[in-house]
Amino acid sequence: REIYRRADLVLADGMPIVWASRLLRPRLQEKVSGSDLVPRLCAAAAAQGLTVFFLGGRPGAAERCAEAVQRRFPGLQVGGTCCPAVGFEKDAAANAAVVEAVRRAQPDLLFVGLGSPKQEYWILQNRARLGVPVSLGVGASIDFLGGAAKRAPRWMQTAGMEWLHRLLRE
Repeated sequence: REIYRRADLVLADGMPIVWASRLLRPRLQEKVSGSDLVPRLCAAAAAQGLTVFFLGGRPGAAERCAEAVQRRFPGLQVGGTCCPAVGFEKDAAANAAVVEAVRRAQPDLLFVGLGSPKQEYWILQNRARLGVPVSLGVGASIDFLGGAAKRAPRWMQTAGMEWLHRLLRE
């Protein structure tokens, strides 16, 4: 709760959250998934000459994600990618190396795909040292864009059943 309270922006990345909001208030209007948001932000970054950095995903996914979005959005500047080993955040030296890689790249947008709530904890704990204007927890978006995982079929996304597809696949 504290992490979300301190965040600059919190989005509902799942229909169960939107459905629950209809009972609990405040009522959320729609789902905004990281998998839909990342490509839109990459398009805007390419148009405005901003630099992005992809952190997380399965081994090699961040690099493949960067290649895919650069093909899709010519002119997009990818400052770097990093797929750290599982548990890197618990190792001070490994975590410092990841933070330094991001700092050196000086991105305008940092996409962190470590899974929730790990990515939110990591962003909050390292936010001041990163020097990045915008850091977003994007879940499996890096894996999806990099081809390491398949997103639910469009009809399941539209029906609000993307969570079921992921549950069954993973």
